[in-house]
Amino acid sequence: MVRSLRDRTPFRDMPADIPFLIFRKTLMPSNWTPTSWKNFVAAQQPKYEDSAELEMVLHQMRRLPPLVTSWEVDRLQEQIAQAQDGNAWLLQGGDCAESFEDCQAEPIASKLKVLLQMSLAILFGARCRIIRVGRMAGQYAKPRSSDWEKQGDISLPCYRGDLINQSDFSPAARRADPSRMLRGYERSALTLNFVRALSEGGFADLHHPDNWNLVFVAESEEAPRYQKLLASLGHAINFMETVLQMPANELKRVDFFTSHEALLLDYETALTRPSVRGVGYYNFATHMPWIGERTRALDGAHVEYFRGIRNPVAVKIGPSVTTDELLELIHRLNPENTPGKLTLIHRMGNKNIAAKLPPLVEAVTKAKKRVLWVCDPMHGNTIGTAHGRKTRKFEDIVGELKQSFAIHRERASRLGGVHLELTGENVTECIGGSSGLTESDLESAYQTQLDPRLNYEQAMEIAFDISEELAIIHGKPGIG
Repeated sequence: MVRSLRDRTPFRDMPADIPFLIFRKTLMPSNWTPTSWKNFVAAQQPKYEDSAELEMVLHQMRRLPPLVTSWEVDRLQEQIAQAQDGNAWLLQGGDCAESFEDCQAEPIASKLKVLLQMSLAILFGARCRIIRVGRMAGQYAKPRSSDWEKQGDISLPCYRGDLINQSDFSPAARRADPSRMLRGYERSALTLNFVRALSEGGFADLHHPDNWNLVFVAESEEAPRYQKLLASLGHAINFMETVLQMPANELKRVDFFTSHEALLLDYETALTRPSVRGVGYYNFATHMPWIGERTRALDGAHVEYFRGIRNPVAVKIGPSVTTDELLELIHRLNPENTPGKLTLIHRMGNKNIAAKLPPLVEAVTKAKKRVLWVCDPMHGNTIGTAHGRKTRKFEDIVGELKQSFAIHRERASRLGGVHLELTGENVTECIGGSSGLTESDLESAYQTQLDPRLNYEQAMEIAFDISEELAIIHGKPGIG
């Protein structure tokens, strides 16, 4: 990996035993600083009433320890580069928006269990490394379609996520409160600490997948299929350890990375620092930040901020993007065409993808740009019910995902991952799936305050669908 990166830089003639990362600091983008975004229009930012209070909070945050390390971030970039070459698959999932209240052991462990079970199901079709990335430990801010919310005759600022204000409809709750950034940092640190302890301390050991059981899924439609998978896994591990005549220790832990939409730029900037290795600036709030569909303007503050950080980054692209816009966006975010640097998460909608995605894939392929294509089949398929609830039809989610596989395959491209909003809780927020949830079922366990999420059963059904698609690509039998 180091050599392949070296070969794409002006330092390809340097001695092979000199670490490539030493020289990355000279590739810093011109005229960029962690705060140069302030010279651009910053969309989706709250209006803080007291600038002195805001600066006091940011001053405290700039002195706090990083949440992640540059070594972890670089390891993720190396794995994404493998996914770009077809040697890994990215599974990214978690809540639409985290809440401070849900920073508890059980909800965090439940999300981890779902992602581990999904990755195991996908592994059988992918036959390669699964990169696990959670929408967690920082997904506390959300873009909104309007700055205001009206109830009756009263209009108040909209709820923008716990990092900014509160969901209760009152002037005090909806005030943009800078101190909530400190609470968000603390919750992120607690979540990360717990996830690291679980993923490295035996919880993720493939010898004991019973650790990942969720108590309410014993009667799930997907339970027999999953038990069959576990039996196959057990035989495979026993065979491998018998041949090797030693325990497969590498199966006892997994890498688990975090991601969030880097929406609130003051917060992200406060945690953006130079690496101790002198190789550039990293966003130390997360491993993989992304730009949302509403903030990807070429002349906007988010693109300006993202072009200077060393993290692997992602950008959401919807049906309104043109090929010229996309190619310029790729150039600004990854001008060196560095492997593993850029992920494109398309979110077209089941009805739009057949017309909108093909020209984008063809343009990027023709330009020989190194990107990881990931499908977000959630955000383009949100609908409203007669009772004012947001929901998503499971058939639309699966439909967009299956079309994505076909579109990439037909154009000598590769779908390398999926981006899902899901939870380990027993919720009823998306309709359809093997259990046949209907609109009338939504009220029984509709818990989200923002976008609807897949429940465990729906998430596992999608994981098996992905596994079958990948098994077809690789000419291998699925798990049946």
